[in-house]
Amino acid sequence: MLQVVQQHAFTVGTLVEFEDKKRTRVGKITASEHKSNGGARYSVEDHDGKKFDIPDKAVHYAMKITPDNERRVAALFDEFAVALEEGPADLEKDLEITGELLQMAWEEAIEDEDSSHEITAKSLVELIHAHSASALEAYKAWRLLRTEASHVFFKEIKSNGRVVAFKAKTAKTVENTKRAFCTKAENAEEDLCFV
Repeated sequence: MLQVVQQHAFTVGTLVEFEDKKRTRVGKITASEHKSNGGARYSVEDHDGKKFDIPDKAVHYAMKITPDNERRVAALFDEFAVALEEGPADLEKDLEITGELLQMAWEEAIEDEDSSHEITAKSLVELIHAHSASALEAYKAWRLLRTEASHVFFKEIKSNGRVVAFKAKTAKTVENTKRAFCTKAENAEEDLCFV
């Protein structure tokens, strides 16, 4: 008899960014179950109270609610929903991370001989601001690292279809990618084009 391996599932109460019918949303997991093939499925309620039944692969990002955040989960959910709608400039402003600081983070990542040249959303905040990232800062940093400007320096690393880290590109690749990025008219004013 074939043994079915159950996939790791997020717990009830976890806040998630997910995709439904090609639209990205945020919601709170209200129920979790495993299918006969071992895959996880979730019942999710979005910020407007609409309910969704989604497979695990639809989850882009998960924000586990820690005991410290339990008493303010409603406010965190509100902030999470607002963060989803923020554009790159707002994320940079909120996090106080400019294109120049992204370049500095990339330089740190490639210079670290003992590492795999990867950075996570939490390690980006820690590197730049010298403090541990809050749950919301980590989400915003993750979103910032997924922007076109960040992709000049980093490529996405996925695990089980989810972006979990970002690997520093080589200097030659960054030079070429930055040139291509900065020659686009919509990016001409980006601060990283002047660094």
